[in-house]
Amino acid sequence: MPLQLTLLRQLQAASPGNAWASLFDHAWNTCSAPLLEERASSEVTKRDAELGAADLFLATAGWDLWKSYEAVVSRTADVLASWWAERGAGRAVLVLDAFSLREVPWLLKGAAERGYTVHQSHATGAELPANTRPFAEALGFTSRSSLQNNGGAGKGRLPGAVTDSTDLPWEDCAAQINASQDWLLWHHWPDERLHDLGAPGHGLAALAMEAAEKLSSDAFWGLVHRLTTGRRLVITADHGYAASGHFPDTADLAQAQYLKDRLKSGRWSSPAGLESGNWVPPLTLHLKTAHADAEFVLGRRKWKSQGGYPTLTHGGLSLLEVAVPFIELSRTGGA
Repeated sequence: MPLQLTLLRQLQAASPGNAWASLFDHAWNTCSAPLLEERASSEVTKRDAELGAADLFLATAGWDLWKSYEAVVSRTADVLASWWAERGAGRAVLVLDAFSLREVPWLLKGAAERGYTVHQSHATGAELPANTRPFAEALGFTSRSSLQNNGGAGKGRLPGAVTDSTDLPWEDCAAQINASQDWLLWHHWPDERLHDLGAPGHGLAALAMEAAEKLSSDAFWGLVHRLTTGRRLVITADHGYAASGHFPDTADLAQAQYLKDRLKSGRWSSPAGLESGNWVPPLTLHLKTAHADAEFVLGRRKWKSQGGYPTLTHGGLSLLEVAVPFIELSRTGGA
């Protein structure tokens, strides 16, 4: 599906900040519309494909926008830290690792059905590289694992929070939420499933069905209930993911070899001293970010590599790898 003409004109005429805002709004509007659970697999796949035109723009005519990303995009860690400071006591944050815009409809649907008030819901930007550790560092922690068993207490940019990092079932997580005024809970789902669903024939469709079940369950909303008891809650993510199993193979043999040499089967790497390619627009982009001096693949590309290219992955420069949900909730009798 081609990029909407009105959006294309906005992107061509806008400042980098306004261009990124338009792209994030486009991704949010595409992904967040209501879904029926029985159509989750096909509809999520369709929406992902619809955003391919925006990724094509960002990898071709608009590739230089990536150079402005850190300067103009409201990144999740900064937005979260500002919200925390402005809100005062009675705060909770639930980070769902690799939670993308694709999964937003289930949160908005569940909130409406279960009597929650949504105070804000929009997309914010991941760190670059769009991986777990950069987000932890942006929040002032050494790693995700450092939050386990309240290991992040007294540290980072969310002062006063009781912290934990876990992959326990929702019910067990809820049982651990005590009466402390402020909480930061970082759950490893769905990131832990990206590797499990990496085999051909699984990937995006399977994760879409799993997300519909998990995020509609009484167990998940039981956890949300505990977190919103006396607190305002933000549900967000460290990064999204690329449905790379749906990406086209790089047909040009020289380009495919170049990408394999630079990136192996990944989405970014530290520069290895190899000569850059002469393709215009480029296949990869070298950026010195707040977290790494790195080379990133541009857009929706994959290539044949030993062991096979993963069908769900993250860390590169595509829209649904870097745009993540930021949803603030409360309930009657909560905060």
